[in-house]
Order: sequence, then structure tokens, then C-alpha cells
Amino acid sequence: MIIKGKVHKFGDDINTDDIIAAKYLVSTDAQELGKHCMETINPNFSQAVSPGDIIIAGRNFGCGSSREHAPLAIKGCGVSAVIARSFAAIFFRNAINIGLPFLESLDVDKINPGDFIQIDLSSGIIQNITQNQDYKTQVFPEFLQQIVESGGLIPWIKRGSLK
Repeated sequence: MIIKGKVHKFGDDINTDDIIAAKYLVSTDAQELGKHCMETINPNFSQAVSPGDIIIAGRNFGCGSSREHAPLAIKGCGVSAVIARSFAAIFFRNAINIGLPFLESLDVDKINPGDFIQIDLSSGIIQNITQNQDYKTQVFPEFLQQIVESGGLIPWIKRGSLK
């Protein structure tokens, strides 16, 4: 599975309240949540995102409360993947549940805002097309790729899981 998009960059310790403020938790509609994604850090973030764009962040992305609203807001605003130096453990499960790929890379500091990158989930290669550089990440397991392609865990289960 290949993902391509423009980079939006954030720092360390981006918590779930930064991703989606608690006042918006009355909705579970991804597009509605997406309109407010990252607005406490960057009020214009959701307007700047084009479908397929990618978030790059530092350490401990998705820390804080265990709300599934956070990855749902990210996906709802059009972001196709998140690459960070590290993630909070609870963010892993919530991201997979809704079909949002997440990857860890020690090279996030080398990637600039606005760079155009391509991620090959099968090989674990991040290609920075803007800088003509390649970086390594983990190979995203086939069954997780299937969950992402299905749109999340529930749709994957409904279609019959592993094919």
C-alpha cells in the first residue's frame, strides 16, 4: 500500500486535547471533528489540509486521554497517515480501529513542513520526493494494511477479516 501527501509538521507530546478539543466530543462524525482538528495548535490546520496529506510529529504523539475522537478527527480532516518519532500506546489501538496508519521513524527531524512524501507500507520506506531522500520505518503488517484499506477494524471484520 502506497500513501502520498504533503507534510504538516508538529512537535513532541501532541496530546488528544491538542488533536481535538474536549468541547467537540459531543460528535462522533469524522468530518465534523475534522473541521476542528489541531485547532488549539493551528486554528487554520483543517483548511490547510488536502486529502491524503500526512502529519509528521516528534515523540509521544497522541498522549493524554484514550478517546477515539483524536484519530477520527485526523482522518476526518483528510490526513492519510501519521509518522512520529513515537506514539502513546493508546493511540495505536484507536488509530487502527478507524483505519488510520501510523508509523514510527527516527528521521522525522529530517522532513520539513510542505515536503511531499510517499510511504510504502509494505517495504517500510518513506521517500521524501521534495528532498530526494529515503528514510526507514517499520513494515506495516499485511493484516493492518487490510484493516486500513477496509476503513477500520469493524469494516474489516464485516468483510471477513484476512483474505
